[in-house]
Amino acid sequence: MRIYQESFTKMQEIVNDYTAQTTDFEIEQRVAEIIAKVRENGDEALKTYEEKFDHVKLAEFAVPKEKMVKALAEISPELKQALLLAKKNIISYHKRELEYGFIDTDVPGITRGQKVTPLQRVGLYVPGGTAAYPSTILMSALPAKIAGVSQIVMVTPPQKEGIAVPVLAAAQLAGVDTIYQVGGAQAIAALAYGTQSIQAVNKIVGPGNIYVATAKKQVFGQVAIDMVAGPSEIGILADNSAQPAQIAADLLSQAEHDKRARAILITDELDFAQKVDQEVEKQVKLLPRREIAAASIAERSFIAVMDSIPEMFALMNSVAPEHLEVQLKDPMQYLSLIQNAGSVFLGKYASEPLGDYVAGPNHILPTGGTAKFSSPLGVYDFVKKTSFIQFSQDALAQDLAAITTLARAEGLEAHARAVESRFKN
Repeated sequence: MRIYQESFTKMQEIVNDYTAQTTDFEIEQRVAEIIAKVRENGDEALKTYEEKFDHVKLAEFAVPKEKMVKALAEISPELKQALLLAKKNIISYHKRELEYGFIDTDVPGITRGQKVTPLQRVGLYVPGGTAAYPSTILMSALPAKIAGVSQIVMVTPPQKEGIAVPVLAAAQLAGVDTIYQVGGAQAIAALAYGTQSIQAVNKIVGPGNIYVATAKKQVFGQVAIDMVAGPSEIGILADNSAQPAQIAADLLSQAEHDKRARAILITDELDFAQKVDQEVEKQVKLLPRREIAAASIAERSFIAVMDSIPEMFALMNSVAPEHLEVQLKDPMQYLSLIQNAGSVFLGKYASEPLGDYVAGPNHILPTGGTAKFSSPLGVYDFVKKTSFIQFSQDALAQDLAAITTLARAEGLEAHARAVESRFKN
């Protein structure tokens, strides 16, 4: 890994270079063409693209419900228990995110309030290219179920040998209503605009590759989305009280996701940084996905050595990582220094994969620095809020002058007259 020991100002410049958002206009154009074709030709376009991109010829897209039920019975007892544990913890955490409406009647003659309504139909995108992710199904479907979403559909790229049994089992366990075998930008287009076989949804959630992320960005407005997610990221704040082998293992846990994934360590000890670097070089050679992890480490990852712990936190806040580990003595004392992170892991036993699978908080997180203004996926993503008001004639009369004054100040005479009409014979 590259090791930097620079001033704070210089390191901020380096961080900006690593985390700068770029637009690939060629991909933007390709995705726009795919979306247009799906809008125009519906199912025919989906079949054409699936045969072209996933090399699978489909007669129909929907997976029979009985296959999902059967899959749950076919998985190993160990995997089923792991999925059940994850489900239990995800539900127990996300139930705390439930929001309720309110009614305010403090002023006589005036009723104000807010109504919280679940979305009716939500689409989940589940990647299926280089790996299968049953955990992502639980993370996206269960908060939607808790929110009260009426219908949950899932899209995932078709596989020549069929969708993986653990994926089907997780979908059944999470309460997914229908699975469609379609992936990539074409799946996002189908969920946004609908086809002959796939009904349009109100919101699309879930991670995907750059084509999926670009498609989500382009259909936003026609449909809601959770976020435009990029490659996985991990940021670690550690000193020499941590174990270099453990830090290296945690860095590689995200580097193995994608060649474009980012793994960043910030420390205050050069000797410690060098030991971690040596461990990374040793461990990466032993990974089944070593080519992917090695590319991420070589091209997208680095170690920064800073002068103090406050500087370490300040620099990491500039990174705004998807996952942030704090491997310092008494890590809880530093929680107030963290401003920008998708999910925070405190102490040596809170290794990042804990959050990926069974801890409970969501693993669908803001990436690419968007943790500066975005939140993890949650129950709040699957509801909408509507305000309501009711005024008596006396209450409206008290505010009449203020309303008409403001309306006329804005040059909106019809607004003023609409309210005044309530007081004419």
